Amino acid sequence: MPMYQPSGRRRDGDVRFEVGSGGQVLDLETAVKDGILGGGDGLLCPGAAAVPTGEKLDLKKMITELESIEVPSVFICPISLEPMQDPVTLCTGQTYERSNILKWFSLGHFTCPTTMQELWDDSVTPNTTLYHLIYSWFSQKYVAMKKRSEDVQGRALEMLEKLKKVKGQARIQTLKELRLVVTTHDSAKKTVVDNNGVSFISSLLGPFTMHAVGSEAIGILVNLELNIDARTNLMQPTKISLLVDILNEGSIDTKINCTKLIEMLMEGKDSGAEFVSSLSLLVGVMRLVKDRRHANGVLAGLGLLKKICSHETVRSSVVSIGVVPQLVDMLPNLNAECLELALYILEVLSTLPEGRLALKDCPSTIPNVVKLLMKVSESCTQFALSILWAICKLAPEECSALAVDAGLAAKLLLVIQSGCNPVLKQRSSELLKLCSLNYTATIFISKCKLTRTIH
Repeated sequence: MPMYQPSGRRRDGDVRFEVGSGGQVLDLETAVKDGILGGGDGLLCPGAAAVPTGEKLDLKKMITELESIEVPSVFICPISLEPMQDPVTLCTGQTYERSNILKWFSLGHFTCPTTMQELWDDSVTPNTTLYHLIYSWFSQKYVAMKKRSEDVQGRALEMLEKLKKVKGQARIQTLKELRLVVTTHDSAKKTVVDNNGVSFISSLLGPFTMHAVGSEAIGILVNLELNIDARTNLMQPTKISLLVDILNEGSIDTKINCTKLIEMLMEGKDSGAEFVSSLSLLVGVMRLVKDRRHANGVLAGLGLLKKICSHETVRSSVVSIGVVPQLVDMLPNLNAECLELALYILEVLSTLPEGRLALKDCPSTIPNVVKLLMKVSESCTQFALSILWAICKLAPEECSALAVDAGLAAKLLLVIQSGCNPVLKQRSSELLKLCSLNYTATIFISKCKLTRTIH
């Protein structure tokens, strides 16, 4: 696009622009008519109707709401690099936002910021032509954006009505289109919710629903706000059964959507306790967690597993399907966010006798958990200490020796000397004493490779 350099002022306030090095001079109106400014149909000539008659739009609001749009360079203030709302022109022919150039003057500058020429006249002239051009351009863009938004709402309503009539492949295709709209536009989400769309889409889930239909319906529901009635409706046994089947058999995106929807259904006190004990659900979640090809899936699965473990009655079932050794073996390969979730889950399961036993019987528990002390975050250190304390209390002689060999004592001293909270320091001291019970002081220091006396 040609670049324009201001070359002077006309008495009526219009600014002329010099194109390139050829010296051709154009005023703004001519540049707009000829399409030289760029933007095609988006640029209007001053006075062109851009908004409905009688409706006055606020320029600042339009600029804010159209922030991500590409704006013609001549609308940009050279000082702030933001679109101008009150353009004024100096005697040099350069145009600036009024507040920016007045601030420049207030700092003691009497030059043109762009050309650095000394000013022979420090007065500023409102550039009304450029203002109207900016206003008209933003008005048209703003109205077009609003019209597109209204069109999106209309399309969402149209697709909801269409879903009531179509079957088979046509229904799947319509659901795909609706899912795309609601994941892209907030206005479409509100339209679906306000027009009983949640209830209708939920009604598509049942014992005879094709998985292709169920997957698309779930992909829509996870993007909508579900009230208590909607959650209660979706927690019907037949719907939950379909949800669990799709979790086990769907694509990775569908599995992630299933975990998100189940989490949404579990919101609220004691909500979801009646179905989270399903072994099929637990197995499906662990399959997602163990699939290291998809980091988002691992995170989603661990998030749901944490939610499930908030129900005490389900924890024994979680242990029974072998979650403990699977999570322990995954610890070295998890990112920080997933690691904190996994340690939280293991710490919760360590409150059960069978959970502690599973942790003790897993040969990787002590070495993997010891390595995490003071490595990731204070929360991870807290969970790791709780896990180690639980298994060392369960079998002091066996586990303490393994922990000492894994370098636990040095890590505990590091925690004690650190600036972490007093509770962690106290727990570390207690665990250090527990580990030292089976040794004389000299042997313990020797085995731990410590250079100071432990009192």
